[in-house]
Order: sequence, then structure tokens, then C-alpha cells
Amino acid sequence: MPDFSQRGPITTLHDLGLTDSARLEAMLRKAVREYPLGLVLPLTASDMRAAPFAQMAEKLAEADYVATTVVVLNRTESVDDYVEAKRLLAPLGDRAKVLWTDGPRGSEALADLEAGGFNVSVPGKGRAVWFAFGFLLADPRLKAFVLQDGDIENYDNDMLVRLALPMAHPGMDFQFCKAYYARCTTKMNGRVVRLLVVPLLRALISVMGNDPYLVFLRSFRYPLAGEFAISSLLARSNRIPCDWGLEMGTLSEVFRNTSPKRVAQVDIARLYDHKHQPLSLEDKSGGLMKMAKDILANIFRTLASRGMVFSKGHFITIQTAYLRLAQDAIRQYHADSLMNALEYDRHVEEQTVEGFAELITETGEAVYQDPSGRPSLPTWTRVVTAMPDFPRRLREIADADADEFAAS
Repeated sequence: MPDFSQRGPITTLHDLGLTDSARLEAMLRKAVREYPLGLVLPLTASDMRAAPFAQMAEKLAEADYVATTVVVLNRTESVDDYVEAKRLLAPLGDRAKVLWTDGPRGSEALADLEAGGFNVSVPGKGRAVWFAFGFLLADPRLKAFVLQDGDIENYDNDMLVRLALPMAHPGMDFQFCKAYYARCTTKMNGRVVRLLVVPLLRALISVMGNDPYLVFLRSFRYPLAGEFAISSLLARSNRIPCDWGLEMGTLSEVFRNTSPKRVAQVDIARLYDHKHQPLSLEDKSGGLMKMAKDILANIFRTLASRGMVFSKGHFITIQTAYLRLAQDAIRQYHADSLMNALEYDRHVEEQTVEGFAELITETGEAVYQDPSGRPSLPTWTRVVTAMPDFPRRLREIADADADEFAAS
């Protein structure tokens, strides 16, 4: 049954299966003549050497509607990783640039930022995305940036087209577009969204009321999707978390810096799969438990910044409400799995929810003691005020590294 549902203040762009990819590609090719796009691919050395990225690179070679692709290569061990990245991206020609943040020039640039008073010392996806935005901001022609993960196992350029078109098409006026998709293979995936974020937002609304920020977050079908498109203007002014709270932190900044009516979510794939994190119930410093902790901290701190006052009792009440709602959700997911012949381990799902519930009070206590927490990365508006040439320097680093290392 076609789904026309519009839920909440943002716009939902459905895939009703009534058009073909060639038509959408043609529309995008026409639109980017006046609205050029940059593509961001944050990439670790391990992801770069995995099969999905090589397949993505081959398909992206056909995406001539992207003016510039920047791959931010991080967590590398040697120049061999850089050389391999350049080899894989060769089919894209001059449209693809590799910004090697671990290389000698990238490390020097990091040191200069630190010396200038900017805290960019924490590596990870957030910092990689932040560097990519700076790199693309050096080109004033680019109107928007599209972010995709580099480990999508069933990647197709249709995903990129559907994500980019709402930004570039002259008949639409969005400043931010978030992807959504069904996270399932032979079983339901997306555990943090299903078992933490969705019931948590419902619990927070039941306890704290219909705060516009909570209503905004709840409007997204898959708020932890790593893929989004953002206008260059918004990318300049958004702050980016450097931990696992990147996706939720980005939505918080979008809510702060633009109107929800300028925000959309788009269905980019019937099914979607990428690398999965371990649950890590016994080790809360890693895996999904670390991700959940960072997400909780980001949401609680954003609410505090909006004037919401938390007591220790609030977090106990939120935990109780969450646990009830999450357990109800498990019953629903179990029934849905039965109807769709999906594998479903109800016991593990219950254990996961119990682990997430413990994190609510633990993270709440940490936020209560330290409402500000670790600072986000600085906005690019602030950086270019102090160091006007830094975005251009990032492009020079990419070009110099290519000249020196690509032939190694």
C-alpha cells in the first residue's frame, strides 16, 4: 500500500515505486547546473580495504552530477593506505580528492588548529566530516554537501540521487535532507533506533511534555541514518559532535539553526545494510553501548540547553517510562517479524533494552554533574574568522599529498 504519511513538522519524501532512476538522474543533472554539489565520504583504512567501498567507488565513477568528491581518510597506519585509496578512486578522475588527516601535512594542520585554540584532538567520523565540510567550503560554487558512509554493502547511485535531488531541485527549498530506509536482511537491524531512540523519545515526551525539539526528533523515521545532505550555509554554522552522537547532534544543530519546514527526510532504499557494531553489553566503553551512551548524553544536554531542568528523580522516571515503552515495542517487533518470516531473538532484544535502561540513569547522573560535557567541534564560521585561509589550505594539502604519494 502506498504510504503518503506526513508525520510531524518535517517533510517526508516517499518512494512509491512510480518513477524510474533514469528520470530522477536526468532531473538532478539539470538541477546541478545551477546548484553544484559536493560529496563527502568519511573513510577509515579498514573500511577502505573492505569490499563495499571498492564497489561504491566503481558506481560513483558514473555519478557525473557530483562536482567534487572528498574522501577524508583517517585511522591509517602508513602511506600504503593512502596509495590504496587513490587507486580505488582513480575511476573518478579529478572529481575525487583524498584528504589524508593522518599524513604529515594533515597532522601539521591539526597541530596548527590546536595551537590556534581549537579543540580538534578527538579522531573519528565527526572530525572527518568536519574536515570535509571545511574542504568543500573552499569552493564557493558548491551549494550543498551530501554525506554518505563508505561501508554500504548494497550501494547504488539511486541512493545518492534521491538524497541530493531534494536539495538541488529548484522546485524545492530544503536546507537539510535526511535519509531513511528499512534496516533488515534476514532479521531486523537498527537496534539502537528501534530499541533506544524511538521509545526514549516517547518516554521523554510523556514525562517532559511536547517540547518542539523532541517532536522534531520523533518526526524522523530513522534518525541515526548516516546519510544526509546539507546546504553549504548550514554546514558553515552547524557544530559537529566528535563522538557517537554525531547523527543526533547534527539533528540538534539543524533544529537550532533552521526551520523544520526547511527539513526533509527521503526514502533512499527499500533495504539497506552496512557494517554492524557489536552489542557489547559487558563493556559499556565500546560497541552499541558506547553509541547509546553518547546519544543519550547529546539528547539530555540539548534539552538542558533549551532550559529544561533535570533532577535525579527525572532520570529515574524517564528510565521507568522508557523500559515500559521499549518492552511494548519488543512485542510489536516480534509480531512483525513473524509476519515477515524474519529471524527474531526476543530474549536478546529484552537484554538489550535492559542494558539501555541502565545507561539512562548512568548517563543522566553524568549529565547532572557536568551539563556541558565535551565541547563539539568549532563552527567553520568561527574557524575562518580566525584562520581565513584554512579551507583553502586543506585543498592544498590534498593536492600536495597526491603529487608526493600517489605514485609511491
